[in-house]
Amino acid sequence: MINRDYEVVIGLEVHAELCTETKIFCGCKNAFGAEVNTLCCPVCMGMPGTLPVLNKQVVDYAIKMGHALNCSINRVSKNDRKNYFYPDLPKAYQISQFDVPLCENGYLDILVNGDVRRIGITRIHIEEDAGKLIHDDSFDGTLADYNRCGVPLIEMVSEPDLRSAEEAKAYMEAITNILLYLGISDAKMQEGSVRADVNVSVRPRGQKEFGTRTEMKNVNSFGAVYRAIQYEAQRQIEVIRKGGVIEQETRRWDDAKGKSYVMRSKEDAQDYRYFPDPDLLTFEVSEAHVQELKDSIPELPVAKALRYVKEYGLLPVDAELLASNRARSEFFDACVALGNCDKKLICNWMIGDIAKILNERRIEITDTALTKENLTEMIALIEKGTISNTAAKTVLDVIIETDVPPAKVVEEKGLAQISDSGALGKIVDDVLANNPKAVADYKGGKTNVAGFLVGQCMKASRGQGNPGVLREMLLSAIEKL
Repeated sequence: MINRDYEVVIGLEVHAELCTETKIFCGCKNAFGAEVNTLCCPVCMGMPGTLPVLNKQVVDYAIKMGHALNCSINRVSKNDRKNYFYPDLPKAYQISQFDVPLCENGYLDILVNGDVRRIGITRIHIEEDAGKLIHDDSFDGTLADYNRCGVPLIEMVSEPDLRSAEEAKAYMEAITNILLYLGISDAKMQEGSVRADVNVSVRPRGQKEFGTRTEMKNVNSFGAVYRAIQYEAQRQIEVIRKGGVIEQETRRWDDAKGKSYVMRSKEDAQDYRYFPDPDLLTFEVSEAHVQELKDSIPELPVAKALRYVKEYGLLPVDAELLASNRARSEFFDACVALGNCDKKLICNWMIGDIAKILNERRIEITDTALTKENLTEMIALIEKGTISNTAAKTVLDVIIETDVPPAKVVEEKGLAQISDSGALGKIVDDVLANNPKAVADYKGGKTNVAGFLVGQCMKASRGQGNPGVLREMLLSAIEKL
């Protein structure tokens, strides 16, 4: 729990690897998981005499993200060299952007506990990734894998507008969902496709001036971002309360140990000695092309979730969950457009049983045989009382594998719900006779056992009994005992 006397101020620099076919400045394949040092060439290794060539698709992807984050687009831009020495950067500089980023001055609306928070976006720029250092107990020293050198990145820098670990986590989730919606990154945090540098400072509540910030590098999961902020904010508060001074520094977050450690004093821009890359020309994107990219942006998750709440009356938490996945939300929209059944019931099945199946199999809804017609027909059968929710689960197992009309599945498997009082009467009598203690408990005031008795009736009817009719018959029979 953060001390209430202090306010936490957070800014995030989110790096996302783009899913282009080739790297940003050369023709090497852009892929994860290849044998070490097999996806690199003299260009991405920075060999003398080599010349980089900018990948046009990287620019397009960055502009699309700029539109999604409501940025202004700089149609004339350039690449700069960011100079620093580190073993995973063989040419001792990174090609990035300094004073003229592709996109700047935007914002992102996020949902936190159902409320909208607007977070400023300072800039989005393109750059190349560095390599990867390999440390292992099986050998001495450190090895370098340069496959990742030159993989295209966009860096999205927020304003220091976030005020809690919860907001930072929601922001990261929103950014990741947008990357997936646009199809410009696979956003696999476990593979390093999305990672964040987390800037944290604290200040007494009511104070306008920011405190001294620290930065934690390459935090690579939503949970780790949350835990890192909680830890660092509390650490800074304790230092201040003991009369100490917060140093501007870069720290390494160790998620396994739940602690951060000092790496080095924090660099400022002048420490990197930025200058325009002499091997790359200033580039210009036409106004028509910028507009074309803007027109390609779909309805994004937050706007979609808010629409679901307003138009369909979905609960905010359900709307957010449904809208977070583009394929599933588009399937939901297609089902709603048919008008065959209740929208909330469609949502419940989408985020409930269907989501469970998809997640367990690690597939997407487009990988199944499920159609909007079959799902809505199945739900309509539930609404009409033709089948129970239990029977519908059996129907779903079939129609998600094969394009078979739900009514045919119901007929072939004998799943139609029994509402006939004569057929259900014997089941009720048998259940009451076999459960005298439950009957006594109910008559003694423990009315919650009615649910247990209905469940026993449903079991006896192999899921085909109408639970509403069974409940009425059970209670009536108990009253007569």
